Amino acid sequence: MRVRYSIQTALTGLSTHKFRSFLTILGIIIGITSIIIVVSTGKGAQNFILSQVEGLGTRTIAVIPGREPKGPSDSAQIFSDSLKQRDLEALEKKSNVPLAESVMPILFGGETAIRGSETYRITIFGGSELMESVFDLAPEEGAFFGADDVKGQASVAVIGAKVKDELFGDDDAVGEKIKIKNQSFRIIGVLPLSGSGSFFNFDEMAIVPYTAAQQYIFGIKYYHRFFIKAVSDEAVDETVEDIKRVLRENHDIDDPEKDDFFVQTQADLALRLGAITTALTLFLVAVAAISLVVAGIGIMNIMLVSVTERTREIGLRKALGATNRNILSQFLIEAVLLTGIGGIIGITLGISISFAAALAINEFAGLSWEFVFPWNAVVIGLVVSTAVGLVFGIYPARKASKKSPIEALRYE
Repeated sequence: MRVRYSIQTALTGLSTHKFRSFLTILGIIIGITSIIIVVSTGKGAQNFILSQVEGLGTRTIAVIPGREPKGPSDSAQIFSDSLKQRDLEALEKKSNVPLAESVMPILFGGETAIRGSETYRITIFGGSELMESVFDLAPEEGAFFGADDVKGQASVAVIGAKVKDELFGDDDAVGEKIKIKNQSFRIIGVLPLSGSGSFFNFDEMAIVPYTAAQQYIFGIKYYHRFFIKAVSDEAVDETVEDIKRVLRENHDIDDPEKDDFFVQTQADLALRLGAITTALTLFLVAVAAISLVVAGIGIMNIMLVSVTERTREIGLRKALGATNRNILSQFLIEAVLLTGIGGIIGITLGISISFAAALAINEFAGLSWEFVFPWNAVVIGLVVSTAVGLVFGIYPARKASKKSPIEALRYE
């Protein structure tokens, strides 16, 4: 029997019971659709996160207090108070870190801002005048604070668009005052609406001089981060080593294993975040793949029912000269066609839903989310769906091919 004729016969058998065939492949459709969506959105999320990290610049180095977390139990280490004023002064000395272009201390935390009867929970971000260039911030109204404001612990603030809307509505905010921790801060600038697409959500922030944040808001003498910018991409590694050397000298640390700080470059952060998102995507793909196994078992059950229902047909075909191999190939092709069609439908649905989700995220969430066509998932989907048909179709097909033509013709 020709392969073409086997396929035609298999299609005829499947079309006879269209609804049952659809229910049979539904599990395959759901499984493949899930895999396509997970891979596409996972890659989109990875690209989005990495683009935000890269937005800080490849020359930016973060110094974080506490021992570097090696697992969930170490996460509390990052709230250490190990970065002090003397560390800032040491890092700012050109002789200590000659390839550092700038050093900026950072403080952050949540507080309530008050204006008259209006209150709003905001994020306080304490930094220097360098924030304007490091984070590429350009106030839509007013201006950013300068070095003199930082030195003088000036009670000034640049607020995000959402903070302005919540506290001032349609009123002008520049020149007005808000209260944070019973300290009045004069608004000198308002940032444009950026959406939540930034690695830092500046829409809900009040940016103040770090000296004012220390003195009036947090009441601390240490820093939450240092952001250091190297003079060039090539100077990043040497700058990192200089930073570690200076801080170890300041903290009397001889053994690097006992560091009470850790240094992170944007390349390091991108690599770690990429590994995390990849691992999460693989985990979700594995979960979705379970449905394919369940679907395969369902296909085997349905094919066994089909073999029983078509016993007389099998007997008649054998009586007319069909061999065991002919019967085996017919039922095996039916199983592969079922799963193959399910795979194609699942791939089409998965890509369509992923594309629609990317458009919705861009439109309604304000994120620059990129749709990624999951070529690898498409190939995997086709291969897996075909393999499921082969693996779970072999037993019913063999059972059909082994039937005796005489007993099959007598079957009622």
